[in-house]
This record gives sequence, structure tokens and C-alpha cells, in this order.
Amino acid sequence: MKKLTVVGVLALLVLVLSQCQKAAQFPDSGYDERLSGGIATVFDITSHSFSNMFPGMAVYDQQVHAFGDAAFSKIFVTAPAPINSGLGPIFNNNSCISCHHNDGIGLPTAGESNSSLLLRISLPGADAHGGPVAVPGYGLQLQDKAVYGKVPEAKINISYVITAYTFADGEVYGLRAPTYTLSNLYAPINGNYLLSPRLAPPMIGLGLLEAIPESEIVAMADPNDADGDGIKGKANYVWDVATQSRQLGRFGWKANTASILTQVASAYNQDIGITSRILPVESSYGQTQYDGLNDDPELPDSTLNAVKFYAQTLAVPARRDVTDPDCKRGEALFKQAKCAVCHRQTLTTGVNVAFAPLSNQVIHPYTDMLVHDMGPGLADNRPDFLASGQEWRTAPLWGLGLFEKVNSPGFYLHDGRARSIVEAIMWHGGEAEGAKNNFAKLSKADRALVLKFLGSL
Repeated sequence: MKKLTVVGVLALLVLVLSQCQKAAQFPDSGYDERLSGGIATVFDITSHSFSNMFPGMAVYDQQVHAFGDAAFSKIFVTAPAPINSGLGPIFNNNSCISCHHNDGIGLPTAGESNSSLLLRISLPGADAHGGPVAVPGYGLQLQDKAVYGKVPEAKINISYVITAYTFADGEVYGLRAPTYTLSNLYAPINGNYLLSPRLAPPMIGLGLLEAIPESEIVAMADPNDADGDGIKGKANYVWDVATQSRQLGRFGWKANTASILTQVASAYNQDIGITSRILPVESSYGQTQYDGLNDDPELPDSTLNAVKFYAQTLAVPARRDVTDPDCKRGEALFKQAKCAVCHRQTLTTGVNVAFAPLSNQVIHPYTDMLVHDMGPGLADNRPDFLASGQEWRTAPLWGLGLFEKVNSPGFYLHDGRARSIVEAIMWHGGEAEGAKNNFAKLSKADRALVLKFLGSL
């Protein structure tokens, strides 16, 4: 018994010491490419593959994750109510899961119960922190639903024009260009306003992306194109309401949010109308829809922190078919086309003494976390801190091949305009124009290999 105790202590000591090591890159020859999220990888290819917690977490952490999961699915109702109170009075949806279906990407519709698309709104210029300027009476986000007795801020109308294009080998594809207009405004807006559509993104791997050292992200930036490859990329620094300081933007389609905590608090406040200690003022404050109830903040800290932890500890599905010759050839063509310049395969998380599973992980998210000029075709013409009206954050590609299974059908890009991976690629412009053209010049067989590789992620 004594011998077993000594062995147990030694094993625990080795584990603790291993978790306190400085971040160091694994050699390519010694790392399993299937482990997209390092130890936070799960082998699940079902429609629930985006909804798994980190494997091997302590029992307490599993309980917090489960509590956050339950809160993520709660449907809020109008205040006052004994449970799940505080919806609205204006909102976009009544629960987190209503937008992030199966913790995946949303549905690009507006006004429906399962809609996942919202519109940011602002006036030209920048506020005191360099961010967008709020529209009087509307704020920075349109809420297109309201509780009984109140009126939505506006109705969002979406129309598409689909244009057919042909690859050199005769294969036809279509690109649908959206137009967003507002009607039934509850109050007039003086002057011109800027609109930007945002689709609910996948939830996987957020904690790992948050754990990448700022220095590693900034080191990938090339704002002046010093290497002359036509691809720049820059970090977006934003005002973080949770810390009341300027921080590196990591989340959101324009990297306009610094942390998971701020993202969660903002979603509760703006999307559902639920106040918290981070954002204790109703989104409707100062408007005719304001409820005037003295019940803020409505969300307990325990729930806010649990949902933050839930989002932080959603695992990443393993990559598939890594030894398949066609996938390997498709990966080589992906790199040859210069797609990997922005969609960086491998990053490393830093040391996190508070939560070991995030520490020192070699991950494969296929992003550089930077914003890039994607050309006029994808432009929303609405600046967001340092991100211009044509710049978007490089979207992580992990889990891409499971979009259709998790969110049948799958949609792509910041507003869901792309109905396939091919369409998403062919919408690329600006700094990605060369990569798009390289893909378009491939033979049909080689394009299929690239798509097979992307489908393995």
C-alpha cells in the first residue's frame, strides 16, 4: 500500500510538472494530425459533434460545463416570471441555442423563431474608443423581435440575386449576392446609417483560440506587406467592456470582441435582452420599448460564468482521412494555392495555470486570427474598430467538413450567402484574390481533391 501511495504521488508530481512547462512546439513527425484541438479533440462525426465537452475534465469542471450547457438551452420569457425571466423587451431570439443550432453555424434568415442572422447598425465615424458610433434610439444592433405590448425596432428584409459563373473546364456554379433593407422602423433615423449582417458562428474551440498568446497572433501580421506577397493581415484592437481596456480582438466576424466572457455577456444583452454585471443596462434603455423594471442585472454571475465556461470548453472534432492519398494531395494543392497563408494550420496555446487543458496545446484551427481585406464583393462598408469595411477575420476551418451534418444544410461566410464550400471560396477577393484564382485554375479533378481535404477538417 505504501509503495502504491509513493507511486501515486510521483505520478501526480509528473502530471503537475508537465502542465507547468513552457509552451513548446511538437515536432511534425511526432504529432497526430487528427488532433485538431490537441487534447481537447473528440472523435465524433455525428450531428452532435460540435456539442462535446473537453475530454478528461475533472468532475467539478464537467458539472460547471453541464450547468452552462443547460443555461445555453434555456428559453427566456417576459419579465416578471418565476423562472427564465427577463426576455426583451426587444430581442433577436429567446435562447442561445436558438441561434447556434447544435452549437454550429446559424440559419441566415431574419424574423423567424430559428433565425440566426442579425444586423449591426451604426453611424459613420468612430466613437471615443475607436469603435462604431451608436445610432440614437437603436444602439449598435437591430432587434427585430419584441415581447407582447412592445414593437420590434425594424423588420429586416433579405433578397438575393444569383449569378451563374463557369470554371474554365465548364463546371457551373452560382454566387448569390444579398441585399439587406429595413422596413417598419419604430422611429425615424436621421442621416445615413451603416448595416452589417452577422450570422451566428460555430462554438467549437473558442477556449483554445482565446488561449493563443497575443504575441503569436501579432507576429503573423504583415500590415505593410513586407514580404510582397499581396497578403497583409492585421490585428484588430478593440475596447473590451469587461476589463474597461483596449485588448486584442479575437472573436466575431471582424475580430471585434476580446474575450469569451464579453462575447457571452454581449449576446445575452443584445440578442436576448438579458442584463448582467458586464452589461447591466437594457438594450432598450432610453427607447419607448424600455420596460422600466428595477430588475437589473437579470443574469446571475454563476450563470454568466458557467455559460462562459461552457463556450470555453467545447471540444473540436478530430480531423478525418489524414492518411488518405487524395486528402494529402488536396492539402498540398490547398497550400500551393496560397490558401494556407491566412488559414494557418498550426498554432500553439500558451500556459494557463488556472485551467491546464488549455495549456501548451498544438492545435490546427486553420486561421491566423487576423483581419484581411476580402475585397468589395464581401464588403459591408462598416468599420469596426481597426477593421475596415472590407476586412474580415480569417474564419477557422476546423469542423468545416461537418457543417452539413451538424447544420443541414450548411451555410458559409459571415452572412451565410454561400451555400457550399465552392461558393465560399469563389466569394474571396482582395488579399485572397490570388488564392481564389489559383483554385479556379485547377482542373475539376484537382478542385475535387481540395474539397475532399477541406471536408476532412
